[in-house]
Amino acid sequence: MRIAISSYTATSALGLGLKSIQEAINNSCSGLRSNDLKNCDLDTWIGRVQSVEATALPPHLDHLQSRNNQLAWLGLQQNGFLANVDQLIDQVGANRIGVVMATTTSSIGRTEEGYACMEPSGQMPKEYDQPEIHNLHSPGIFVSRATGLKGPSMTISTACSSSAKVFATASRWIKYGLVDAVLVGGVDSLCLSVMYGFNSLELLSPNPCRPFDRRRDGINLGEAAGFALLTKEELAPAAEFALLGYGESSDAYHMSHPHPEGKGALMAMEQALKRSGIPATEIDYINLHGTASKANDLIETYTLSQCFPTSTLASSTKGWTGHTLGAAGILESIITLESMLHGIVPGTLNCGEPDPEFRFPILKKNTKMLIRNAMSNSFGFGGNNAALIFGRIND
Repeated sequence: MRIAISSYTATSALGLGLKSIQEAINNSCSGLRSNDLKNCDLDTWIGRVQSVEATALPPHLDHLQSRNNQLAWLGLQQNGFLANVDQLIDQVGANRIGVVMATTTSSIGRTEEGYACMEPSGQMPKEYDQPEIHNLHSPGIFVSRATGLKGPSMTISTACSSSAKVFATASRWIKYGLVDAVLVGGVDSLCLSVMYGFNSLELLSPNPCRPFDRRRDGINLGEAAGFALLTKEELAPAAEFALLGYGESSDAYHMSHPHPEGKGALMAMEQALKRSGIPATEIDYINLHGTASKANDLIETYTLSQCFPTSTLASSTKGWTGHTLGAAGILESIITLESMLHGIVPGTLNCGEPDPEFRFPILKKNTKMLIRNAMSNSFGFGGNNAALIFGRIND
């Protein structure tokens, strides 16, 4: 069963909405900057969204104030997405549209603020008395309220595969008749817990990240908000793209290190291919997880060599946006869809000399090509892996 993608939008360090993505890729212009996150003195680069702090929530949502929700609200307002949601509500009703959101840290930045402002009594100030904020489901709550959707709502948190898995969950909900459509999304914002947490793991690079380069020395963290509307195919006759297949696995090899042979990642890709009914030889492009960490990039090339011909184009786009964690899956899926729409395969920014130990070729420079079918990979801590396959509806 094909699931139509009727609308989508993404906001990241590249800017607001879809136009910013295409302009950045066309010009090979990264959104990374030297770390300027408030109260953070780490020597690294980040993918920060410029307009988050100036974004005001509507009065009826003000009790859900957090930087993460400010980012979500900013993202929802791009590319006419909210109007598209309203149109879908008119079609099927708010009760028949679900919400599946993704995040890694939710609104923990707001919790950090509350503890920093702790009163002598040991209580947080009254403005931080927000039970719907200080929990993992905060993005799901916020998006449901912001859009007026009344269907089932949940928030997935499986590390960096989170917002790839929202597509799989939405597909199952629609397939089994729970809903007619699902708003899927991922929102993760930079905060001190994330920055210092990854620093303690010695994963942050002091340089702009270099995915798949032999000199790669770690990741850059970023933030993003991405959203898409997934529907039954008959509800979106104008949709150009569909979710053709998905694969999910959990190899549970190690809390923060991928399986050395990439067994879970390979399993996810093979599942996605099987569900789609498309042979590996017909995948034109793969948007790789490619974080620029030593182990991740090497192991991902190994898994590709087990599954795809070397003629398949493959690249990482994290050099443009940084690693947006729980928003990476949907952001990179949307970058993939935009690449399909415009016929430009993005290269791997900052990759000057691929590691000679790699077992699969990595695309360094942008290439013009018609993409009929594409895959997007997202692999996370704890061995949580997901792969998605997208295709053109009319092919």
